[in-house]
Amino acid sequence: MKTKISALLIACFITISVFAQTNLNNYKYVIVPNRYDFLKEKDQYRLNSLTQFLFNKYGFQALMEGEKYPDDLVKNRCLALKSDLVKDSGMFKTKLAIELKDCNDQIVYTSEMGESREKEYDKAYNEAVRNAFESIEALNYKYVPSAAITSVASQEVVPNNEVAKEIQQLKEEIESLKKEKETVVQIAEPQVVVVEKVPEKPVPAKVPTQEVAVKEVKTIPKTQKVDASGVLYAQAIDNGFQLVDSTPKVVYRIKKTGMADVFLVESKNATLYKKGDAWILEYYENDVLKQDVLNIKF
Repeated sequence: MKTKISALLIACFITISVFAQTNLNNYKYVIVPNRYDFLKEKDQYRLNSLTQFLFNKYGFQALMEGEKYPDDLVKNRCLALKSDLVKDSGMFKTKLAIELKDCNDQIVYTSEMGESREKEYDKAYNEAVRNAFESIEALNYKYVPSAAITSVASQEVVPNNEVAKEIQQLKEEIESLKKEKETVVQIAEPQVVVVEKVPEKPVPAKVPTQEVAVKEVKTIPKTQKVDASGVLYAQAIDNGFQLVDSTPKVVYRIKKTGMADVFLVESKNATLYKKGDAWILEYYENDVLKQDVLNIKF
């Protein structure tokens, strides 16, 4: 009886392993976060770099969150799995497991719990992660494209009909402006006139009367160019939006925060927030705080 139960458990384990491997083989990339929730700093204890290294070691193409992504991944985020480390509390052990989620934030794989009895955090986390990756190594991962995943590519980049119409209209306006060259609006400031009065006193008959001296100070007119470009269109993605121009080309990717109308900008140490009817992109450049006004249509 015990033999039959053991055989059944082994069969179940093999089935689960093969199923997990088949699922993971359909994903081309793994994105590693630059900071784990249970740590305070980015890549603290070199834990994120170690995770990326081990994924690459066992056949995956691992990318650090925020770095420049390959073109096919930019077009189709569902080609990648998002990795995370799940920490389990323990009195005398450090326990970590590897968790992988798809583009819909659904968990597709969780490794066995890696453990360590080391007291120092850097050694304990390092050992626990390496032990957890033994489950990943056992999968013998090899990328096998899946039509169900690769076919998602057009759904993220191609704008909907309403946005497409606006883009086409914008292109026509730009072409019209090019033909007419540039439309320049002249904004002239009011003239300032300074009048010098001549003191009132008798004037000899033979001396011609002095004329009132008038000095006219003219200001140089300013010019302002009418620019029809610069509109960005927001398309919903995981945890935020991607902002595309009329090409369409992805200009920014923004992530939601706990505050309304406040976003974090991927791959750029910047914040996007709404002020009145305008969207402000705020960032530091050479230790100088700068603000750009963006024209965004959601």
